Amino acid sequence: MFISYSILIAALGGIGPALIWLFFWLREDEHPEPRKIILVTFLFGMVAVPLVLPFQYFVLKYLGGSEELSTVMASSALLAFLIVFLWASVEEILKYIASHLLFLQRKEIDEPMDWIIYMISTALGFSAAENALFLISPLLEGDVTRSLATGDLRFIGATLLHVMCSAVIGVFLAFSFYKSKHFKTIYRTLGILTAIFLHTAFNLFIINNEHSTMTVFSFVWIAIIILILILEKIKRLNPIVFIQ
Repeated sequence: MFISYSILIAALGGIGPALIWLFFWLREDEHPEPRKIILVTFLFGMVAVPLVLPFQYFVLKYLGGSEELSTVMASSALLAFLIVFLWASVEEILKYIASHLLFLQRKEIDEPMDWIIYMISTALGFSAAENALFLISPLLEGDVTRSLATGDLRFIGATLLHVMCSAVIGVFLAFSFYKSKHFKTIYRTLGILTAIFLHTAFNLFIINNEHSTMTVFSFVWIAIIILILILEKIKRLNPIVFIQ
């Protein structure tokens, strides 16, 4: 019974804060998207987590030869960087695929802002499932204090990191919305690479412990503020020239 309650609380602790952030970002959309589709993208993001975990374990175990990244970091900074880079890559690529496959043949993407909203929805679903996993361990150990601290830090840090990285891809897609397929491919690639770079940098700063956690989080908050300003520009994009 205790285990069941712990899992339930972890699930609520992961999903609840993510839904709060989702509500915040949906308010940025002047032409609201169908709530059912938003929910599906959120769920797609959650499903991506169990697909990511086996890959990350495989990379750490067989590339790093260890089950602890700190052990790899102590022996080889370059190898640790490669592992973190691969971890970030699979997360960002799968989050993008989760959104892209859903809307490949659908009509919901009818304006530049849509890509950002759906990418953020997917990111928050991913973050909800990931946060729940982080909360389960301290809850099962009966350490409520550590569980609350973990939830708070992920609410203001890791969750916004996922939003920022996925939104970056959405921004690139938004700016390519009225461009040719060739330019769409270029923008998409640049967006994914930028997201991977930002995610990798964030994780490395946290792991190295050379900067305080709050200092690293502050850079994420600044990036979020910049993102909000960029959204205002994207809202004013017009199909002046549309190239098939």
